[in-house]
Amino acid sequence: MTTQEILKKAKDAKSAFASITEEQKTQAHSVMADYIEKECTEILAQNALDLDAARGTITDVMLDRLMLNESRIKGMADGIRDVIGLPDPVGHVLTERTITDGLNLKKVSVPLGVVAIIYESRPNVTSDAASLCLKSGNVCILRGGKEAYRTSKAIVNAMQDGLASIGLPKDLINIIDDTTRESAAELMKARGYVDMLIPRGGAGLIRACVENALVPCIETGTGICTVYVDESADQEKALKIILNAKTQRPSVCNAEETLLVHEKIAGTFLPKIKELLVDSRIQAGEPAVELRLCEASQKIISGTPAKPEDFDTEFLNYILAVKIVKDVREAVAHIAAHSTHHSDAILTESKEAADYFTTHVDSAAVYVNASTRFTDGGMFGLGCEMGISTQKLHARGPMGLEELTSYKYIVTGNGQTRG
Repeated sequence: MTTQEILKKAKDAKSAFASITEEQKTQAHSVMADYIEKECTEILAQNALDLDAARGTITDVMLDRLMLNESRIKGMADGIRDVIGLPDPVGHVLTERTITDGLNLKKVSVPLGVVAIIYESRPNVTSDAASLCLKSGNVCILRGGKEAYRTSKAIVNAMQDGLASIGLPKDLINIIDDTTRESAAELMKARGYVDMLIPRGGAGLIRACVENALVPCIETGTGICTVYVDESADQEKALKIILNAKTQRPSVCNAEETLLVHEKIAGTFLPKIKELLVDSRIQAGEPAVELRLCEASQKIISGTPAKPEDFDTEFLNYILAVKIVKDVREAVAHIAAHSTHHSDAILTESKEAADYFTTHVDSAAVYVNASTRFTDGGMFGLGCEMGISTQKLHARGPMGLEELTSYKYIVTGNGQTRG
């Protein structure tokens, strides 16, 4: 099916969605989750084909993002079921008042309409996005990356079969079959068909959408996340946080990419970092982190000399750019110069330093003594997420159900006319 045909089917399905009840949405989520588990064998078979085709063309870290197993598929199904328990965001009276001439004015939450998501090789986004769109009353159009197409198609087939089993239109969930750049460009220019476009992937994808989209677009995802270790930091606590932020899952947008260290503790703290992220990991047979060091850091520990662009790079790998700074103000200035406004953290025991950092760092999520890995819809209590918005209008941070709605005014009168 062509992209244009899918756009037309999605637009037609939007009007049918208006009559679907909250009970039907709940039932839909339940059967979608059940059918994903029911089709586990087929999904894994298609994922194996994707993995075979991708080996040698993407990094091992990115292969891990692409790879599914029974546990991950169960996690996808459970993620859909978790959405059932979240409040339906549609139909809420946000405000109500009487205005001029006795008119009753209600501001009511409504779906966006047709939401298109362009994403890369993360199959779980397929189920997350479909689930959130369905709960918020939106028709979704999914356009995944070519590396995960077979897997994503199998997941969509399972969810569509679930919808059909209870008499709901399959076209509430759509997947683009064309994985070339042309299909992405069609979605970017689909005025009259797409009400919101959400790119979820690397910097190149997001930049292409933001610069070329003719439909409303949310800027998401690119995460040059920085952790600053202040002179007052509890160093043992800091090491634990940095290990998690950098190595727990380095291929995701909320992983740490830059480490800033106060000059007064650099001499003692950086050797601990090298031992933690390099030496001990090699001894344990785990991937070592490549430390890309500023000139001052190179005088303390060994590593790769950092290039200027390393502090502007989302590595999505076992690589960490390291810089020594004078104080919290220089740390904040560095973040302002290099940030993607995603997630940044300060590790400190000083309330004054923490207050300065949280006040002056302009990111969607700012942490004090915690890992940046918590920037996630599930961790924030939103269920799964559509992506992490790094802009300020209309959504910021993890995008859950509320961010997939708009509102309209309903004005009720009794024959009033304006004089």
